[in-house]
Amino acid sequence: MIFGICTFVLSGDIDLVLVKEGFLEQNMETAIEFGENQSDELELEVPQIDADEILTKNSFRIFYQTNNFFLPQICEMIKKGETINLRPEYQRRLRWTNLQKSKLIESLMLNIPVPPVFFYEAKEARYEVMDGQQRLSAVADFFSGFYALSGLQVLSALNGFRYPKCSPRVRRALDRATISVIVLLKESEDERLQEDRHHIADIRRFVFNRLNTGGRQLNAQEIRNALNPGPLNDCIIKCSQFKPFTDVFGIPPYTGENEDSYYEHPDRQKNSLYARMQDCELVLRFVALRKPENIKGSMRSMLDRAMEEKLSETEANQLEVDFCSRFSFLYKIFENNSFKVVSAGDRKEILSAALYDASMVAMDRIWNQRSKVMGDKAGVNKRLEAAINKEDEYELIVGRKNTAESVRSRIDLLKNILLPE
Repeated sequence: MIFGICTFVLSGDIDLVLVKEGFLEQNMETAIEFGENQSDELELEVPQIDADEILTKNSFRIFYQTNNFFLPQICEMIKKGETINLRPEYQRRLRWTNLQKSKLIESLMLNIPVPPVFFYEAKEARYEVMDGQQRLSAVADFFSGFYALSGLQVLSALNGFRYPKCSPRVRRALDRATISVIVLLKESEDERLQEDRHHIADIRRFVFNRLNTGGRQLNAQEIRNALNPGPLNDCIIKCSQFKPFTDVFGIPPYTGENEDSYYEHPDRQKNSLYARMQDCELVLRFVALRKPENIKGSMRSMLDRAMEEKLSETEANQLEVDFCSRFSFLYKIFENNSFKVVSAGDRKEILSAALYDASMVAMDRIWNQRSKVMGDKAGVNKRLEAAINKEDEYELIVGRKNTAESVRSRIDLLKNILLPE
């Protein structure tokens, strides 16, 4: 076993500005507009100090250890679930294809070096997978006989074989193969908390973004999901499965299927919102913006702060009730036109995330007067249509600017549309 210390340097928060969240998602035939200016570009005054002083004042140290595990050892730890937390929702929802899994197995049999996986020591002798979920799942699934090898080029004679049906020689070759594991130790967290420099969430997010072994880079919500397990994260995932929510955003519904079909559902995997966890980000927007004191800075920072909040099981359950009740109410108010606007340019109908979050938060603030809103359903839709047809209010409603000021103004506008003063 190898122990080491890895030192990174941060100049202020510059290295944490890693993901620009402005995008236009294509979801089946419907566009989901999230707004254009959500990046957290920071303007910092960088003091003129020498390199030694930067290392002294702004660095943090990552304590880690390295070990090699035989594949059967990895499979046993995953099967027991006591040592490795390999949650399907941990990083991303899309799983590797059988072809990708098979290529990994072929590489291991040929003794081709495979990138190491990274664990985070959440508790003593209890590890979360920071990077490598797909590789570990591919190995465990193959040893369990869940898929047959396919598309092998060098060991083509093994195409169609499952581990239990392989010859003893092939199984021995796999049993001797190893995967290297790098473990980020808890000392990294303890030292930072004591010295009150960078928060552990910053450290883990920074390391996460420097890991390039897993293919494409994770987006902002996948990182939030990975770094903040707990009741709040579980609540957000449950809310994203709420049927009216999936109906509005075109996500194939959840129907009590078993876990494998839940994650392997072909239509759901094709859905960009589901695949990139943007459905969960939509839920998080309600959580982040319902507290007026959290509406400050960029949208990214609002979402990050909200995701890091620690909720009890009871608080998370109440949040789920609040979200579903507000969404159901608006679903009835807007019916088939929930959160839809016609774009000013090409006149295409789009679903606006900005209109959604402003409506949800505005409704949350006047929840005690919901009977008045429902009684004026036709008036609500008429006022919204009129606002969309006004250029300045249209720009506000679709989130062309997502500054804290514009977010507050958008919520106030929707509140007045739902219940005029």
